[in-house]
Amino acid sequence: MSSSGRTTIYDVAREAGVAASTVSRALSNPRRVNAVTREHVLKVAERLGYRPDPLATALQTGHKATVAMLIPDITNPHFFGAIRGAERRASEADVTFILSNTEESAANEENQIDRLSRSVDGFVLAASRMSDATTAALAREHNLALVNREIDGLPSAVVDSGPGSRQIVEHLASLKHRSLVYLSGPHQSWLAGQRWKALRAAAEQHGVRATRLGPFSPKVDGGGVAADAALVSGATAFVAHNDLLAMGVLRRLAERGVAVPDQVSVVGYDDIFGADLCVPALTTLSGPEDEAGRTAVELLLRKGSLSTAHPAPQRVVLPVHLVIRDSTGPAPDR
Repeated sequence: MSSSGRTTIYDVAREAGVAASTVSRALSNPRRVNAVTREHVLKVAERLGYRPDPLATALQTGHKATVAMLIPDITNPHFFGAIRGAERRASEADVTFILSNTEESAANEENQIDRLSRSVDGFVLAASRMSDATTAALAREHNLALVNREIDGLPSAVVDSGPGSRQIVEHLASLKHRSLVYLSGPHQSWLAGQRWKALRAAAEQHGVRATRLGPFSPKVDGGGVAADAALVSGATAFVAHNDLLAMGVLRRLAERGVAVPDQVSVVGYDDIFGADLCVPALTTLSGPEDEAGRTAVELLLRKGSLSTAHPAPQRVVLPVHLVIRDSTGPAPDR
């Protein structure tokens, strides 16, 4: 049985003492297998509780497969790259691609998977808001791949914010900042927790005091209350959960007459379109989101293949780098 708890075609093949390709033919093209072998395979499959994988069936029989990508906020430019990469890989494989907006709701994600499962063969969940337990349970019934989320046993493509968060702290420490505040995103966000964990560890190594505030709405409109809370903290550097929140912080600081970067420095995550057009231009962490989306679809396609020559990895980690712009500068004398 696979690590997700779902019986696979390989489990049936191993138990029946035949090749995976023989199991596939017995289930999808019985005329190509002798009657005795087919009956044996069917009995083993029934005993193990095997249910044919719809994506594998579609890929093997030549029927057009369908993959759906679920996005927490379709208006957030951060997801544009992942969507583009996923759509392109699906198109290359002649797979129908569907996009769905879940509005930052775990309940919406679960409901949409249930609703779409009758016509969709695999799902890519980008920055999923569902709990680990719920996601793992759904993976026993559906083909899932994750983008910027990790759960043991499930395939995932992650833009590695751990080293990137350390780059942020090292950059700020080099500018003599001795205090930073992390303006956290939604409490259901796995990335928010990972970013804070990495920021806190790096800050401790460099003698920087780190504080977490929030959660805040990961949108421009959430920047006002986030900026006000950060100013009360007394920190000289504000690290926002994403660029939209950072842009809102910059706007609020301008309204209050707080000079950036002379009085405080501001850093974001994601390097979305427009991050370099802010005033001042935003220092932010950049990663290959296109590749993350593309890789997640690739993981689904490999999972649906019967080939063992190129087994699908469970976890692909993609590198990041800090883009230094005008929103960060030397710490003020205090």
